[in-house]
Amino acid sequence: MAGGVDVIYPPQNNALYEQIRAEGVIVSEMSLGQPPHARHFPRRNRIISGLSRGVVVVVVVEAAEGSGSLITVNYALEQNREIFAVPGSPLDPRAKGTNRLIREGATLTEGASDVLAVLRPILGHSFGEPDPDHLRDLPALPFVETESDRVRTQIMELLGPASVDIDELIRQSGVPAGTVLTIILELELAGRATRYPGNKVSLA
Repeated sequence: MAGGVDVIYPPQNNALYEQIRAEGVIVSEMSLGQPPHARHFPRRNRIISGLSRGVVVVVVVEAAEGSGSLITVNYALEQNREIFAVPGSPLDPRAKGTNRLIREGATLTEGASDVLAVLRPILGHSFGEPDPDHLRDLPALPFVETESDRVRTQIMELLGPASVDIDELIRQSGVPAGTVLTIILELELAGRATRYPGNKVSLA
């Protein structure tokens, strides 16, 4: 986590946090009670890549050149991890990072089978289908995952060079607060937005 292990961010991830605490592990280099800051996320990404067998980069805004996903990839390369990249249109700036990774040797990934083919010999076993009863108990995908592109575009259209109050941004967009905050953080890490004291934000 980018903050203390006792700080749930965003707050609506409380149920997911409890599930991970019960079934997995929660790791952070930050002190207890430390809130997450944008500068902490690259440090967190280093731990994520270290705990992973492979790193998958998908074609979203984070895969633009200089984005947070590419910071994770750099850590993963230092740690000798497998890199997977989903190709995108050469005309789409969001795909520049992933297309460059493929040119530099990342595994071109068009589906889960591409990832499994690389990981199977590394892990030394095959993969089975998950228990369908377990899948029925899983919550629906978070709003930020299922509609992230549309919402990101909406937030970008509401932002400008003049700073605006984030609460007003949430009100105008009609999007859950946690989703807006996550997108603002993504934009900030990509160098496309600037946060100001007083809970304000603008395009960089």
